[in-house]
Amino acid sequence: MKNWSGNVTFNPSVLVHPTSVEEIKAAVLAGERVRALGSSHSFNTIAASDDVLISFEHFPKDIEIDTVAKRVRVASGVRYGELAIALHSAGLALPNMGSLPHITVVGATSTGTHGSGLSNKNLSAAIVSIELITASGDDLTITGDELNAARVALGAIGVIHHLTLQAVDSFEVAQTIYLDLQFETLLLDFDAVMGSGYSVSAFSIWDDEVIDQLWVKSRVDLDTLPGDDLFGAQRASVKFHPLEVGSTESATEQLGSIGPWHERLPHFKLDFMPSFGDELQSEFFVDRKDAAAALAALHAIRAQIQPLLLVTELRTIGADEIWLSEAYGRDSVAIHFTWKPDFEGVSAFLPTLEKTLAPFKARPHWGKLFTAESFDFAELYPKFGEWITYRAGLDPDRKFINAQLGAWGI
Repeated sequence: MKNWSGNVTFNPSVLVHPTSVEEIKAAVLAGERVRALGSSHSFNTIAASDDVLISFEHFPKDIEIDTVAKRVRVASGVRYGELAIALHSAGLALPNMGSLPHITVVGATSTGTHGSGLSNKNLSAAIVSIELITASGDDLTITGDELNAARVALGAIGVIHHLTLQAVDSFEVAQTIYLDLQFETLLLDFDAVMGSGYSVSAFSIWDDEVIDQLWVKSRVDLDTLPGDDLFGAQRASVKFHPLEVGSTESATEQLGSIGPWHERLPHFKLDFMPSFGDELQSEFFVDRKDAAAALAALHAIRAQIQPLLLVTELRTIGADEIWLSEAYGRDSVAIHFTWKPDFEGVSAFLPTLEKTLAPFKARPHWGKLFTAESFDFAELYPKFGEWITYRAGLDPDRKFINAQLGAWGI
């Protein structure tokens, strides 16, 4: 078994495909070490197990919608794109989505995955209850204040089988691409540029003084739709893919055309190969007030970045109170690197990149490539010690801890 990009191999002693909650419980109780697998879209070994690995490939894809409360209960294994179609059919929506509709809801929220928008929070912020099997085999439901400890828990407190999410009324979005935004303009007016739509992504390959593409996703009911010129960048007249080598057929519709939220907020369509595939990924989160300084520091080492890079994406995320969220306590900018499939080259360069971002207290994305030794999570996350205590209370024998989590001090 391999992950999505092929850089991680899974070699469990036992691979379990439960079809019921009782079968999950049996697998947890039978294993000495247990991990659960989502869509295999992590780029490190966070999901790996050398003992029991639980796959939700055959688990019933329950989606239960309460249109009055505007809530949805969703099973592990359900992908965001599948959930979005069901919600839209019921007149509801998620506040935001990640760039890929192919990732599972449980896997994405467990690692702090996000979309974009100055006030749009981490995807896990929508969770209102978590149902999981604990190390002792109990079927536990987590709600209320405890959610801030459990929403992003890296699979380390139990095996989640259902989540309930808060939805909103459905809305429409227009997606427009702008080309060649001056890099200096972004640094001088970062919040204005990144706030020019409901969800905004900036793409750069660092080989000149411009942001190559600005993807502006505007809510038709809230935003003024942008014109032909945006901060000096020019509106694209043809469809684009974030990567020069990518097929535009897989990208969601652009050119200002209006469509339902779930067909515009992701960058890619559910029924096509997501993104590129033959790649590696890293992502680092800094306080949004430090965005200009952090980007200027990266610009100074761009000659080292370029040979390894396919593209960099910049997105914003609103602050939350989730203990292990990469946006905990601060409005953030996520600096995402899609690398060429050169694992040795990327691994050798990451310490330099991480040292460059260290003055800004950068937090790495839990599901992507980074150097464990570069980060002191107790310093970066004010609630880290409390979370360790919380986790140990649910799993004192470390049943859900693998080598990757151990390397992070968990």
